[in-house]
Amino acid sequence: MRTPRLEIEYCTQCRWLLRAGWISQEMLTTFGAELGEVAIVPGSGGVFEVRLDGETIFSRAAEGRFPESKELKQAIRDRIAPGRDLGHSDR
Repeated sequence: MRTPRLEIEYCTQCRWLLRAGWISQEMLTTFGAELGEVAIVPGSGGVFEVRLDGETIFSRAAEGRFPESKELKQAIRDRIAPGRDLGHSDR
């Protein structure tokens, strides 16, 4: 069984590496057994995108804001572990 790849692309010019690192840590803490890889990808031009197996699940450009940890956890859960209880992140 292939394990999912989570990719977080961030803008190096905007210095969003710490934000990308924090999100990757949050997702690995929650989905450590389900994710096969978390990649932090340097980008430019104000990019901040989160992709799961190539599918964009959050785009700062489209949303006009950064993602909340809770919404990312719910989106990832719905794709890789449907029905799983996320505790306080589901409330």
